[in-house]
Amino acid sequence: MHLGLVGLGKMGGNMRERLRAAGLTVTGYDRNPEISDVGSLAELVEQLPTPKVVWVMVPAGDATRATVRELADLLGEGDVVVDGGNSRWTDDTEHGALLAEQGVGFVDCGVSGGVWGLENGYALMCGGAAEQVAKVQPAFDALKPEGEFGFVHAGKVGAGHFSKMVHNGIEYAQMQAFAEGWELLEKVELVDNVTEVFRSWREGTVIRSWLLDLLVAALDEDNHLDKIAGYAEDSGEGRWTVEAAIEHAVPLPAITGALFARFASRQEDAPAMKAVAAMRQQFGGHAVKAGPPPTQES
Repeated sequence: MHLGLVGLGKMGGNMRERLRAAGLTVTGYDRNPEISDVGSLAELVEQLPTPKVVWVMVPAGDATRATVRELADLLGEGDVVVDGGNSRWTDDTEHGALLAEQGVGFVDCGVSGGVWGLENGYALMCGGAAEQVAKVQPAFDALKPEGEFGFVHAGKVGAGHFSKMVHNGIEYAQMQAFAEGWELLEKVELVDNVTEVFRSWREGTVIRSWLLDLLVAALDEDNHLDKIAGYAEDSGEGRWTVEAAIEHAVPLPAITGALFARFASRQEDAPAMKAVAAMRQQFGGHAVKAGPPPTQES
C-alpha cells in the first residue's frame, strides 16, 4: 500500500515510521520542510497511486477543515480521506458531505497511543462506510497493536471520533481518581513511601493499568512531583463528552468532576493536578509547567 500522510508532528511522525517499518510506502507532507517528503499537498497527491488514500494528522478545528477543503479540490472519484486527528464528531458529517461531492470517501479515525504508539501500536476507532474502511485496512493493520484487539470499525461517519471522545472522557476520570488517591496518601503521616504503595498496586489489584504504570514512572523521576505545577490543560474532548452527555441526558458525574478539576487547577496550585499533569506528560509527551522553587521548609 502507498498512502499519503499529512502532519508529521509527535503522532504523525511516529505513525509514518511505524507504517514504513510494516512495509507500507508513505509519502509525508508537513509545513516544516525539514521533515516533509514533498513540498506541497498537491505534490503529495500527485505521487499517490489510484485509489489515493490520504491520512490527515493535523490539529483539530480550523487546520483540519482547511486541509480537508484543499484535498476535496485535489482528489477525485474513488479516493479516500482519513481524519486521524482529534476532531469533534460533528465536523465529520460536514467533511464527509463535502468530499462526497467529488466522489471522495471519508473515514474518521480516533487514534490513541500517544508517544508510545510507535513501539506498542495505536488503538484505532474508525467510522465510515465499509467499502471506504477497506481501502485503508492495510494501514490500520500496520498501526494497531499486535494481537486480536486494538482496532474497531465503530459505525458510520462520526462514530470513530465519538468513540475516541468517550475514551478520553473515561481517561479524565481515571487519572483524576489516581491523582486524588496520591494526594491523600501524601497528606497523611501514616504512609512512609507513597511511590512504593502505587508500585505495589501494579500487580494483582483490580486497579492495575497503564495509567498506574505511568504514574509510578513519573513518581520515580520526581518522588513528590515538586518539579511540576498543579496545572492541567484539557484537549477539548472532555468538554465535548460532557456536552454530549447533557444533550442525551446521560449522567456523567465522574467525568464531569474530572473536567471541572482541571478548570480548578488553573486557579491555584492544586496538588492532585500535579499527578494528572505528570501522567499526561508520560503518555502523550504533553508539556508541563515547572513548579515553584522549594521553600526553606521543604
